[in-house]
Amino acid sequence: MSRSDRPFRNASAIGVPALVLCAVALAACRAEPPPTERPPEPQAQAHTELRDAIQAPQDKARAVEQTLQEAAERQQAQAEDAEGG
Repeated sequence: MSRSDRPFRNASAIGVPALVLCAVALAACRAEPPPTERPPEPQAQAHTELRDAIQAPQDKARAVEQTLQEAAERQQAQAEDAEGG
């Protein structure tokens, strides 16, 4: 074979430096991480409508439960007083 039959004989000599150059270029284009000095803004305080819509019935149920518990305790005390206890 003559030299003209093998045109890509020196391809590895050119390919390796080109590959290294591409790797260095890609490493330089890496995205910068977000700044960690500033804490994230609280989002739960900004949108409270949904939380309030869920919380209101639960608070009402707790109040009813407390009222029923107090009524049961009064009834128990009246029953004990009626028995002479």
